[in-house]
This record gives sequence, structure tokens and C-alpha cells, in this order.
Amino acid sequence: MNFNRIHALSPFLRFVISGGVAAAVNILARIGLSEITSYSIAIVIAYLFGMTTAYLLMKFFVFEDSGKSIANEYLRFGLVNVVALLQVWLVSMALVRWLFPAIDFNWYGETLAHIIGVSSPVATSYVAHKYFTFSSQEV
Repeated sequence: MNFNRIHALSPFLRFVISGGVAAAVNILARIGLSEITSYSIAIVIAYLFGMTTAYLLMKFFVFEDSGKSIANEYLRFGLVNVVALLQVWLVSMALVRWLFPAIDFNWYGETLAHIIGVSSPVATSYVAHKYFTFSSQEV
């Protein structure tokens, strides 16, 4: 893999790509976890897998070094993602429990709802991570 080509991309595009990889980890983990727990709980646990993947990718490929400790950054990353998790959970659950049944949509409903839910906080998360999580300024 040519890392220079990756770093030549805009930070937002690197964020989207990193988020896409993390979302794939999240979704695949949710599918596996749904075999052993409820859909609702699987969304939350899988989110932690995706969040950790996202943190590592964004730390090394998206944002400049903030000068903060990894613990401080990961805590901030987690705080931003608590808000995003709520959004992901609400969107996913609303689609699978209300909208999809209302329109009689049942083709991979849980997976499609989860993909849409995971995609929903892209712009707000980018701004929050840029100016809070990975900012070299103390907020």
C-alpha cells in the first residue's frame, strides 16, 4: 500500500475512507453478534469494534498529531462517538422497527437499516474530531 498516495487525499476524503473501513468492521461485527444477542444490543457492542478501528485509522491516516496522550484522545474520541452512537442507534431502530415495516420492506432490513444508521453521523463526526478529538488546541 502506498501511504504517500493516501496522504495526498484531502483529510475529509481520508476520514470518509477510514470511516468506511471502520463501518465495515462495525457492520460485520453486528451481523456476527446478532447470532448470539439481540439486534439492539449487537448494534451497541459492534459500535465499539468499529469505533476502535476508526480511532486507529484516523489517528494514523487522517489527522495531524495533536500532542495529546493516546488515553486523552481516545477518551475524546469516545465522547464524540457516544453522541454518534445514539444517532446510529436511533436511525437504525427507527428504520427497522417503524419505517421498513410501514412500507413492507423486508429485504435484509436489519443490515440495510444498520448501514444507513452507521452512515448518518459522517459530517458532524468529522467536525467534532477535527476540532475536539485531534485538535492541538486545548478545548
